[in-house]
Amino acid sequence: MLDPMREEDLPRVLEIERASFSDPWSRASFLYEIRDNPFAENIVLRDRVEAGRVVAYSCLWCIGAELHINNVAVAPEERRQGLGRRLVQGALDLGARRGCRSAVLQVRPSNEAALDLYHSLGFTVTGRRRRYYSDTREDAILMSRRIDPPISSGASP
Repeated sequence: MLDPMREEDLPRVLEIERASFSDPWSRASFLYEIRDNPFAENIVLRDRVEAGRVVAYSCLWCIGAELHINNVAVAPEERRQGLGRRLVQGALDLGARRGCRSAVLQVRPSNEAALDLYHSLGFTVTGRRRRYYSDTREDAILMSRRIDPPISSGASP
């Protein structure tokens, strides 16, 4: 189940963040995204069996007609089960509902699983930022894709 990220989700989100990234976001960064960033849309994917338990999350910005996918992470013990796909597809659907018509993201070349996922969801490489990541000096691969408008159900909003 996809839900908005709440402050009470942060202990688990930070646990996943630290297990997923060599240069993790801080609690203060997540709090800013939740409380203060007017462009932010932060979502969590909750476990279906263990209700309420966060298994994945994404931090997004909807700026004009562009969805920025800033952070995507799945708990290590939950990977390779399609949760990343559900999360990113949910982010794209959210962006469509907010009026976004394109999505952009960046990913490390060494993150082959993420690259495969993004390619399978229609993202294409649009550029490269040399030596972007400060912890490893690794490049950032820039990717984007079009977002189709949501299909109207015929019901009024």
